[in-house]
Amino acid sequence: MPRKNTRYIYNPLTLEYEQKKESPVWDWLLWAFRALTAAAFVYLVFWLYTSVLGLDLPKTAYLKRRHADWEAKTSLMSSTLSFYDEVLCGIEDRNDDVYRSIFGLNEIPDELKYSGLEGAKRYAYLDEYGANPAFGRLVRGFDVMMKRVYIQSRALDEVDELARKAGDMASCVPSVPPIAPLEGGFKITSSFGYRIDPIFGNTRMHRGQDFGHALGEPVYATGDGVVESTGYQFGGYGNQVVINHGYGYRTRYAHLNTILVNPGMKVRRADQIGTLGNTGKSTGPHLHYEVEYRGNCVNPLNYFDRDISRQEYLAMVRQREEESPSGKMVSTSEILKKRRTGDE
Repeated sequence: MPRKNTRYIYNPLTLEYEQKKESPVWDWLLWAFRALTAAAFVYLVFWLYTSVLGLDLPKTAYLKRRHADWEAKTSLMSSTLSFYDEVLCGIEDRNDDVYRSIFGLNEIPDELKYSGLEGAKRYAYLDEYGANPAFGRLVRGFDVMMKRVYIQSRALDEVDELARKAGDMASCVPSVPPIAPLEGGFKITSSFGYRIDPIFGNTRMHRGQDFGHALGEPVYATGDGVVESTGYQFGGYGNQVVINHGYGYRTRYAHLNTILVNPGMKVRRADQIGTLGNTGKSTGPHLHYEVEYRGNCVNPLNYFDRDISRQEYLAMVRQREEESPSGKMVSTSEILKKRRTGDE
């Protein structure tokens, strides 16, 4: 508020200083002029500082530095997350394609890895707080990463448990031929895959491998397991034995002449389970042998060494007979006979 000023001027006539009062209007105008001049000067300085020199005000510069710091941190975290995602993808691929495949386990579906993370309201708070889209993607990415790491941890625990039983699994995989080879090798009468049916003449899938040999030739279990079923199938497999080896493996031995095991019996690799025959849908003495893995028939020739000699094979059989408590397998008829007489 301008105050009333009192000025003194010199009067040459009276040779004295006389008091002179100024008009209040001019006092107001002078104050307004000074205020406008100061405001214009401040605005001019602000304009030169920001527009001409391109500089930021101290607070603006501080906020921009903070914003740049957070963007740099977010970018670094995003790059780190991408790197960890590549590493985790490699672990997931090895687990599904190698570890779980070896132990007969199913692959982990993507639905399980990402389940529970796509809810519409799960990340609504980010929008409410006006979070940067890049930050929102980062939060979602870390949540997905944590869920996938947890799933892989549980999956590898499962593999670790089976790996501790690897010795048992190795003995269960059907990795030897079901019969001893001839002196010149195996006589393959029909291979795995599509073929012309020898009886009906049409093309159909042959789900196993046919080994030609003499009638009555011993047939052996190709891996440790439990006899799942035995019986006769008219117009098909004839006398057959199915063994469940666990870890996703099953084997079938068909067209047998005799069956020496019964359902529920535990067998070991190289135990005799029957003799080669000509029963069922067959045009001559042979053994039809199937390997099933995780519900699908696979080529049996991929599971054993075709160059094994007859001497090596029979040595394996003799070793198994020596390890067996009874020295030999007990036939089904002998088991039933013992049960009837009360010896077992």
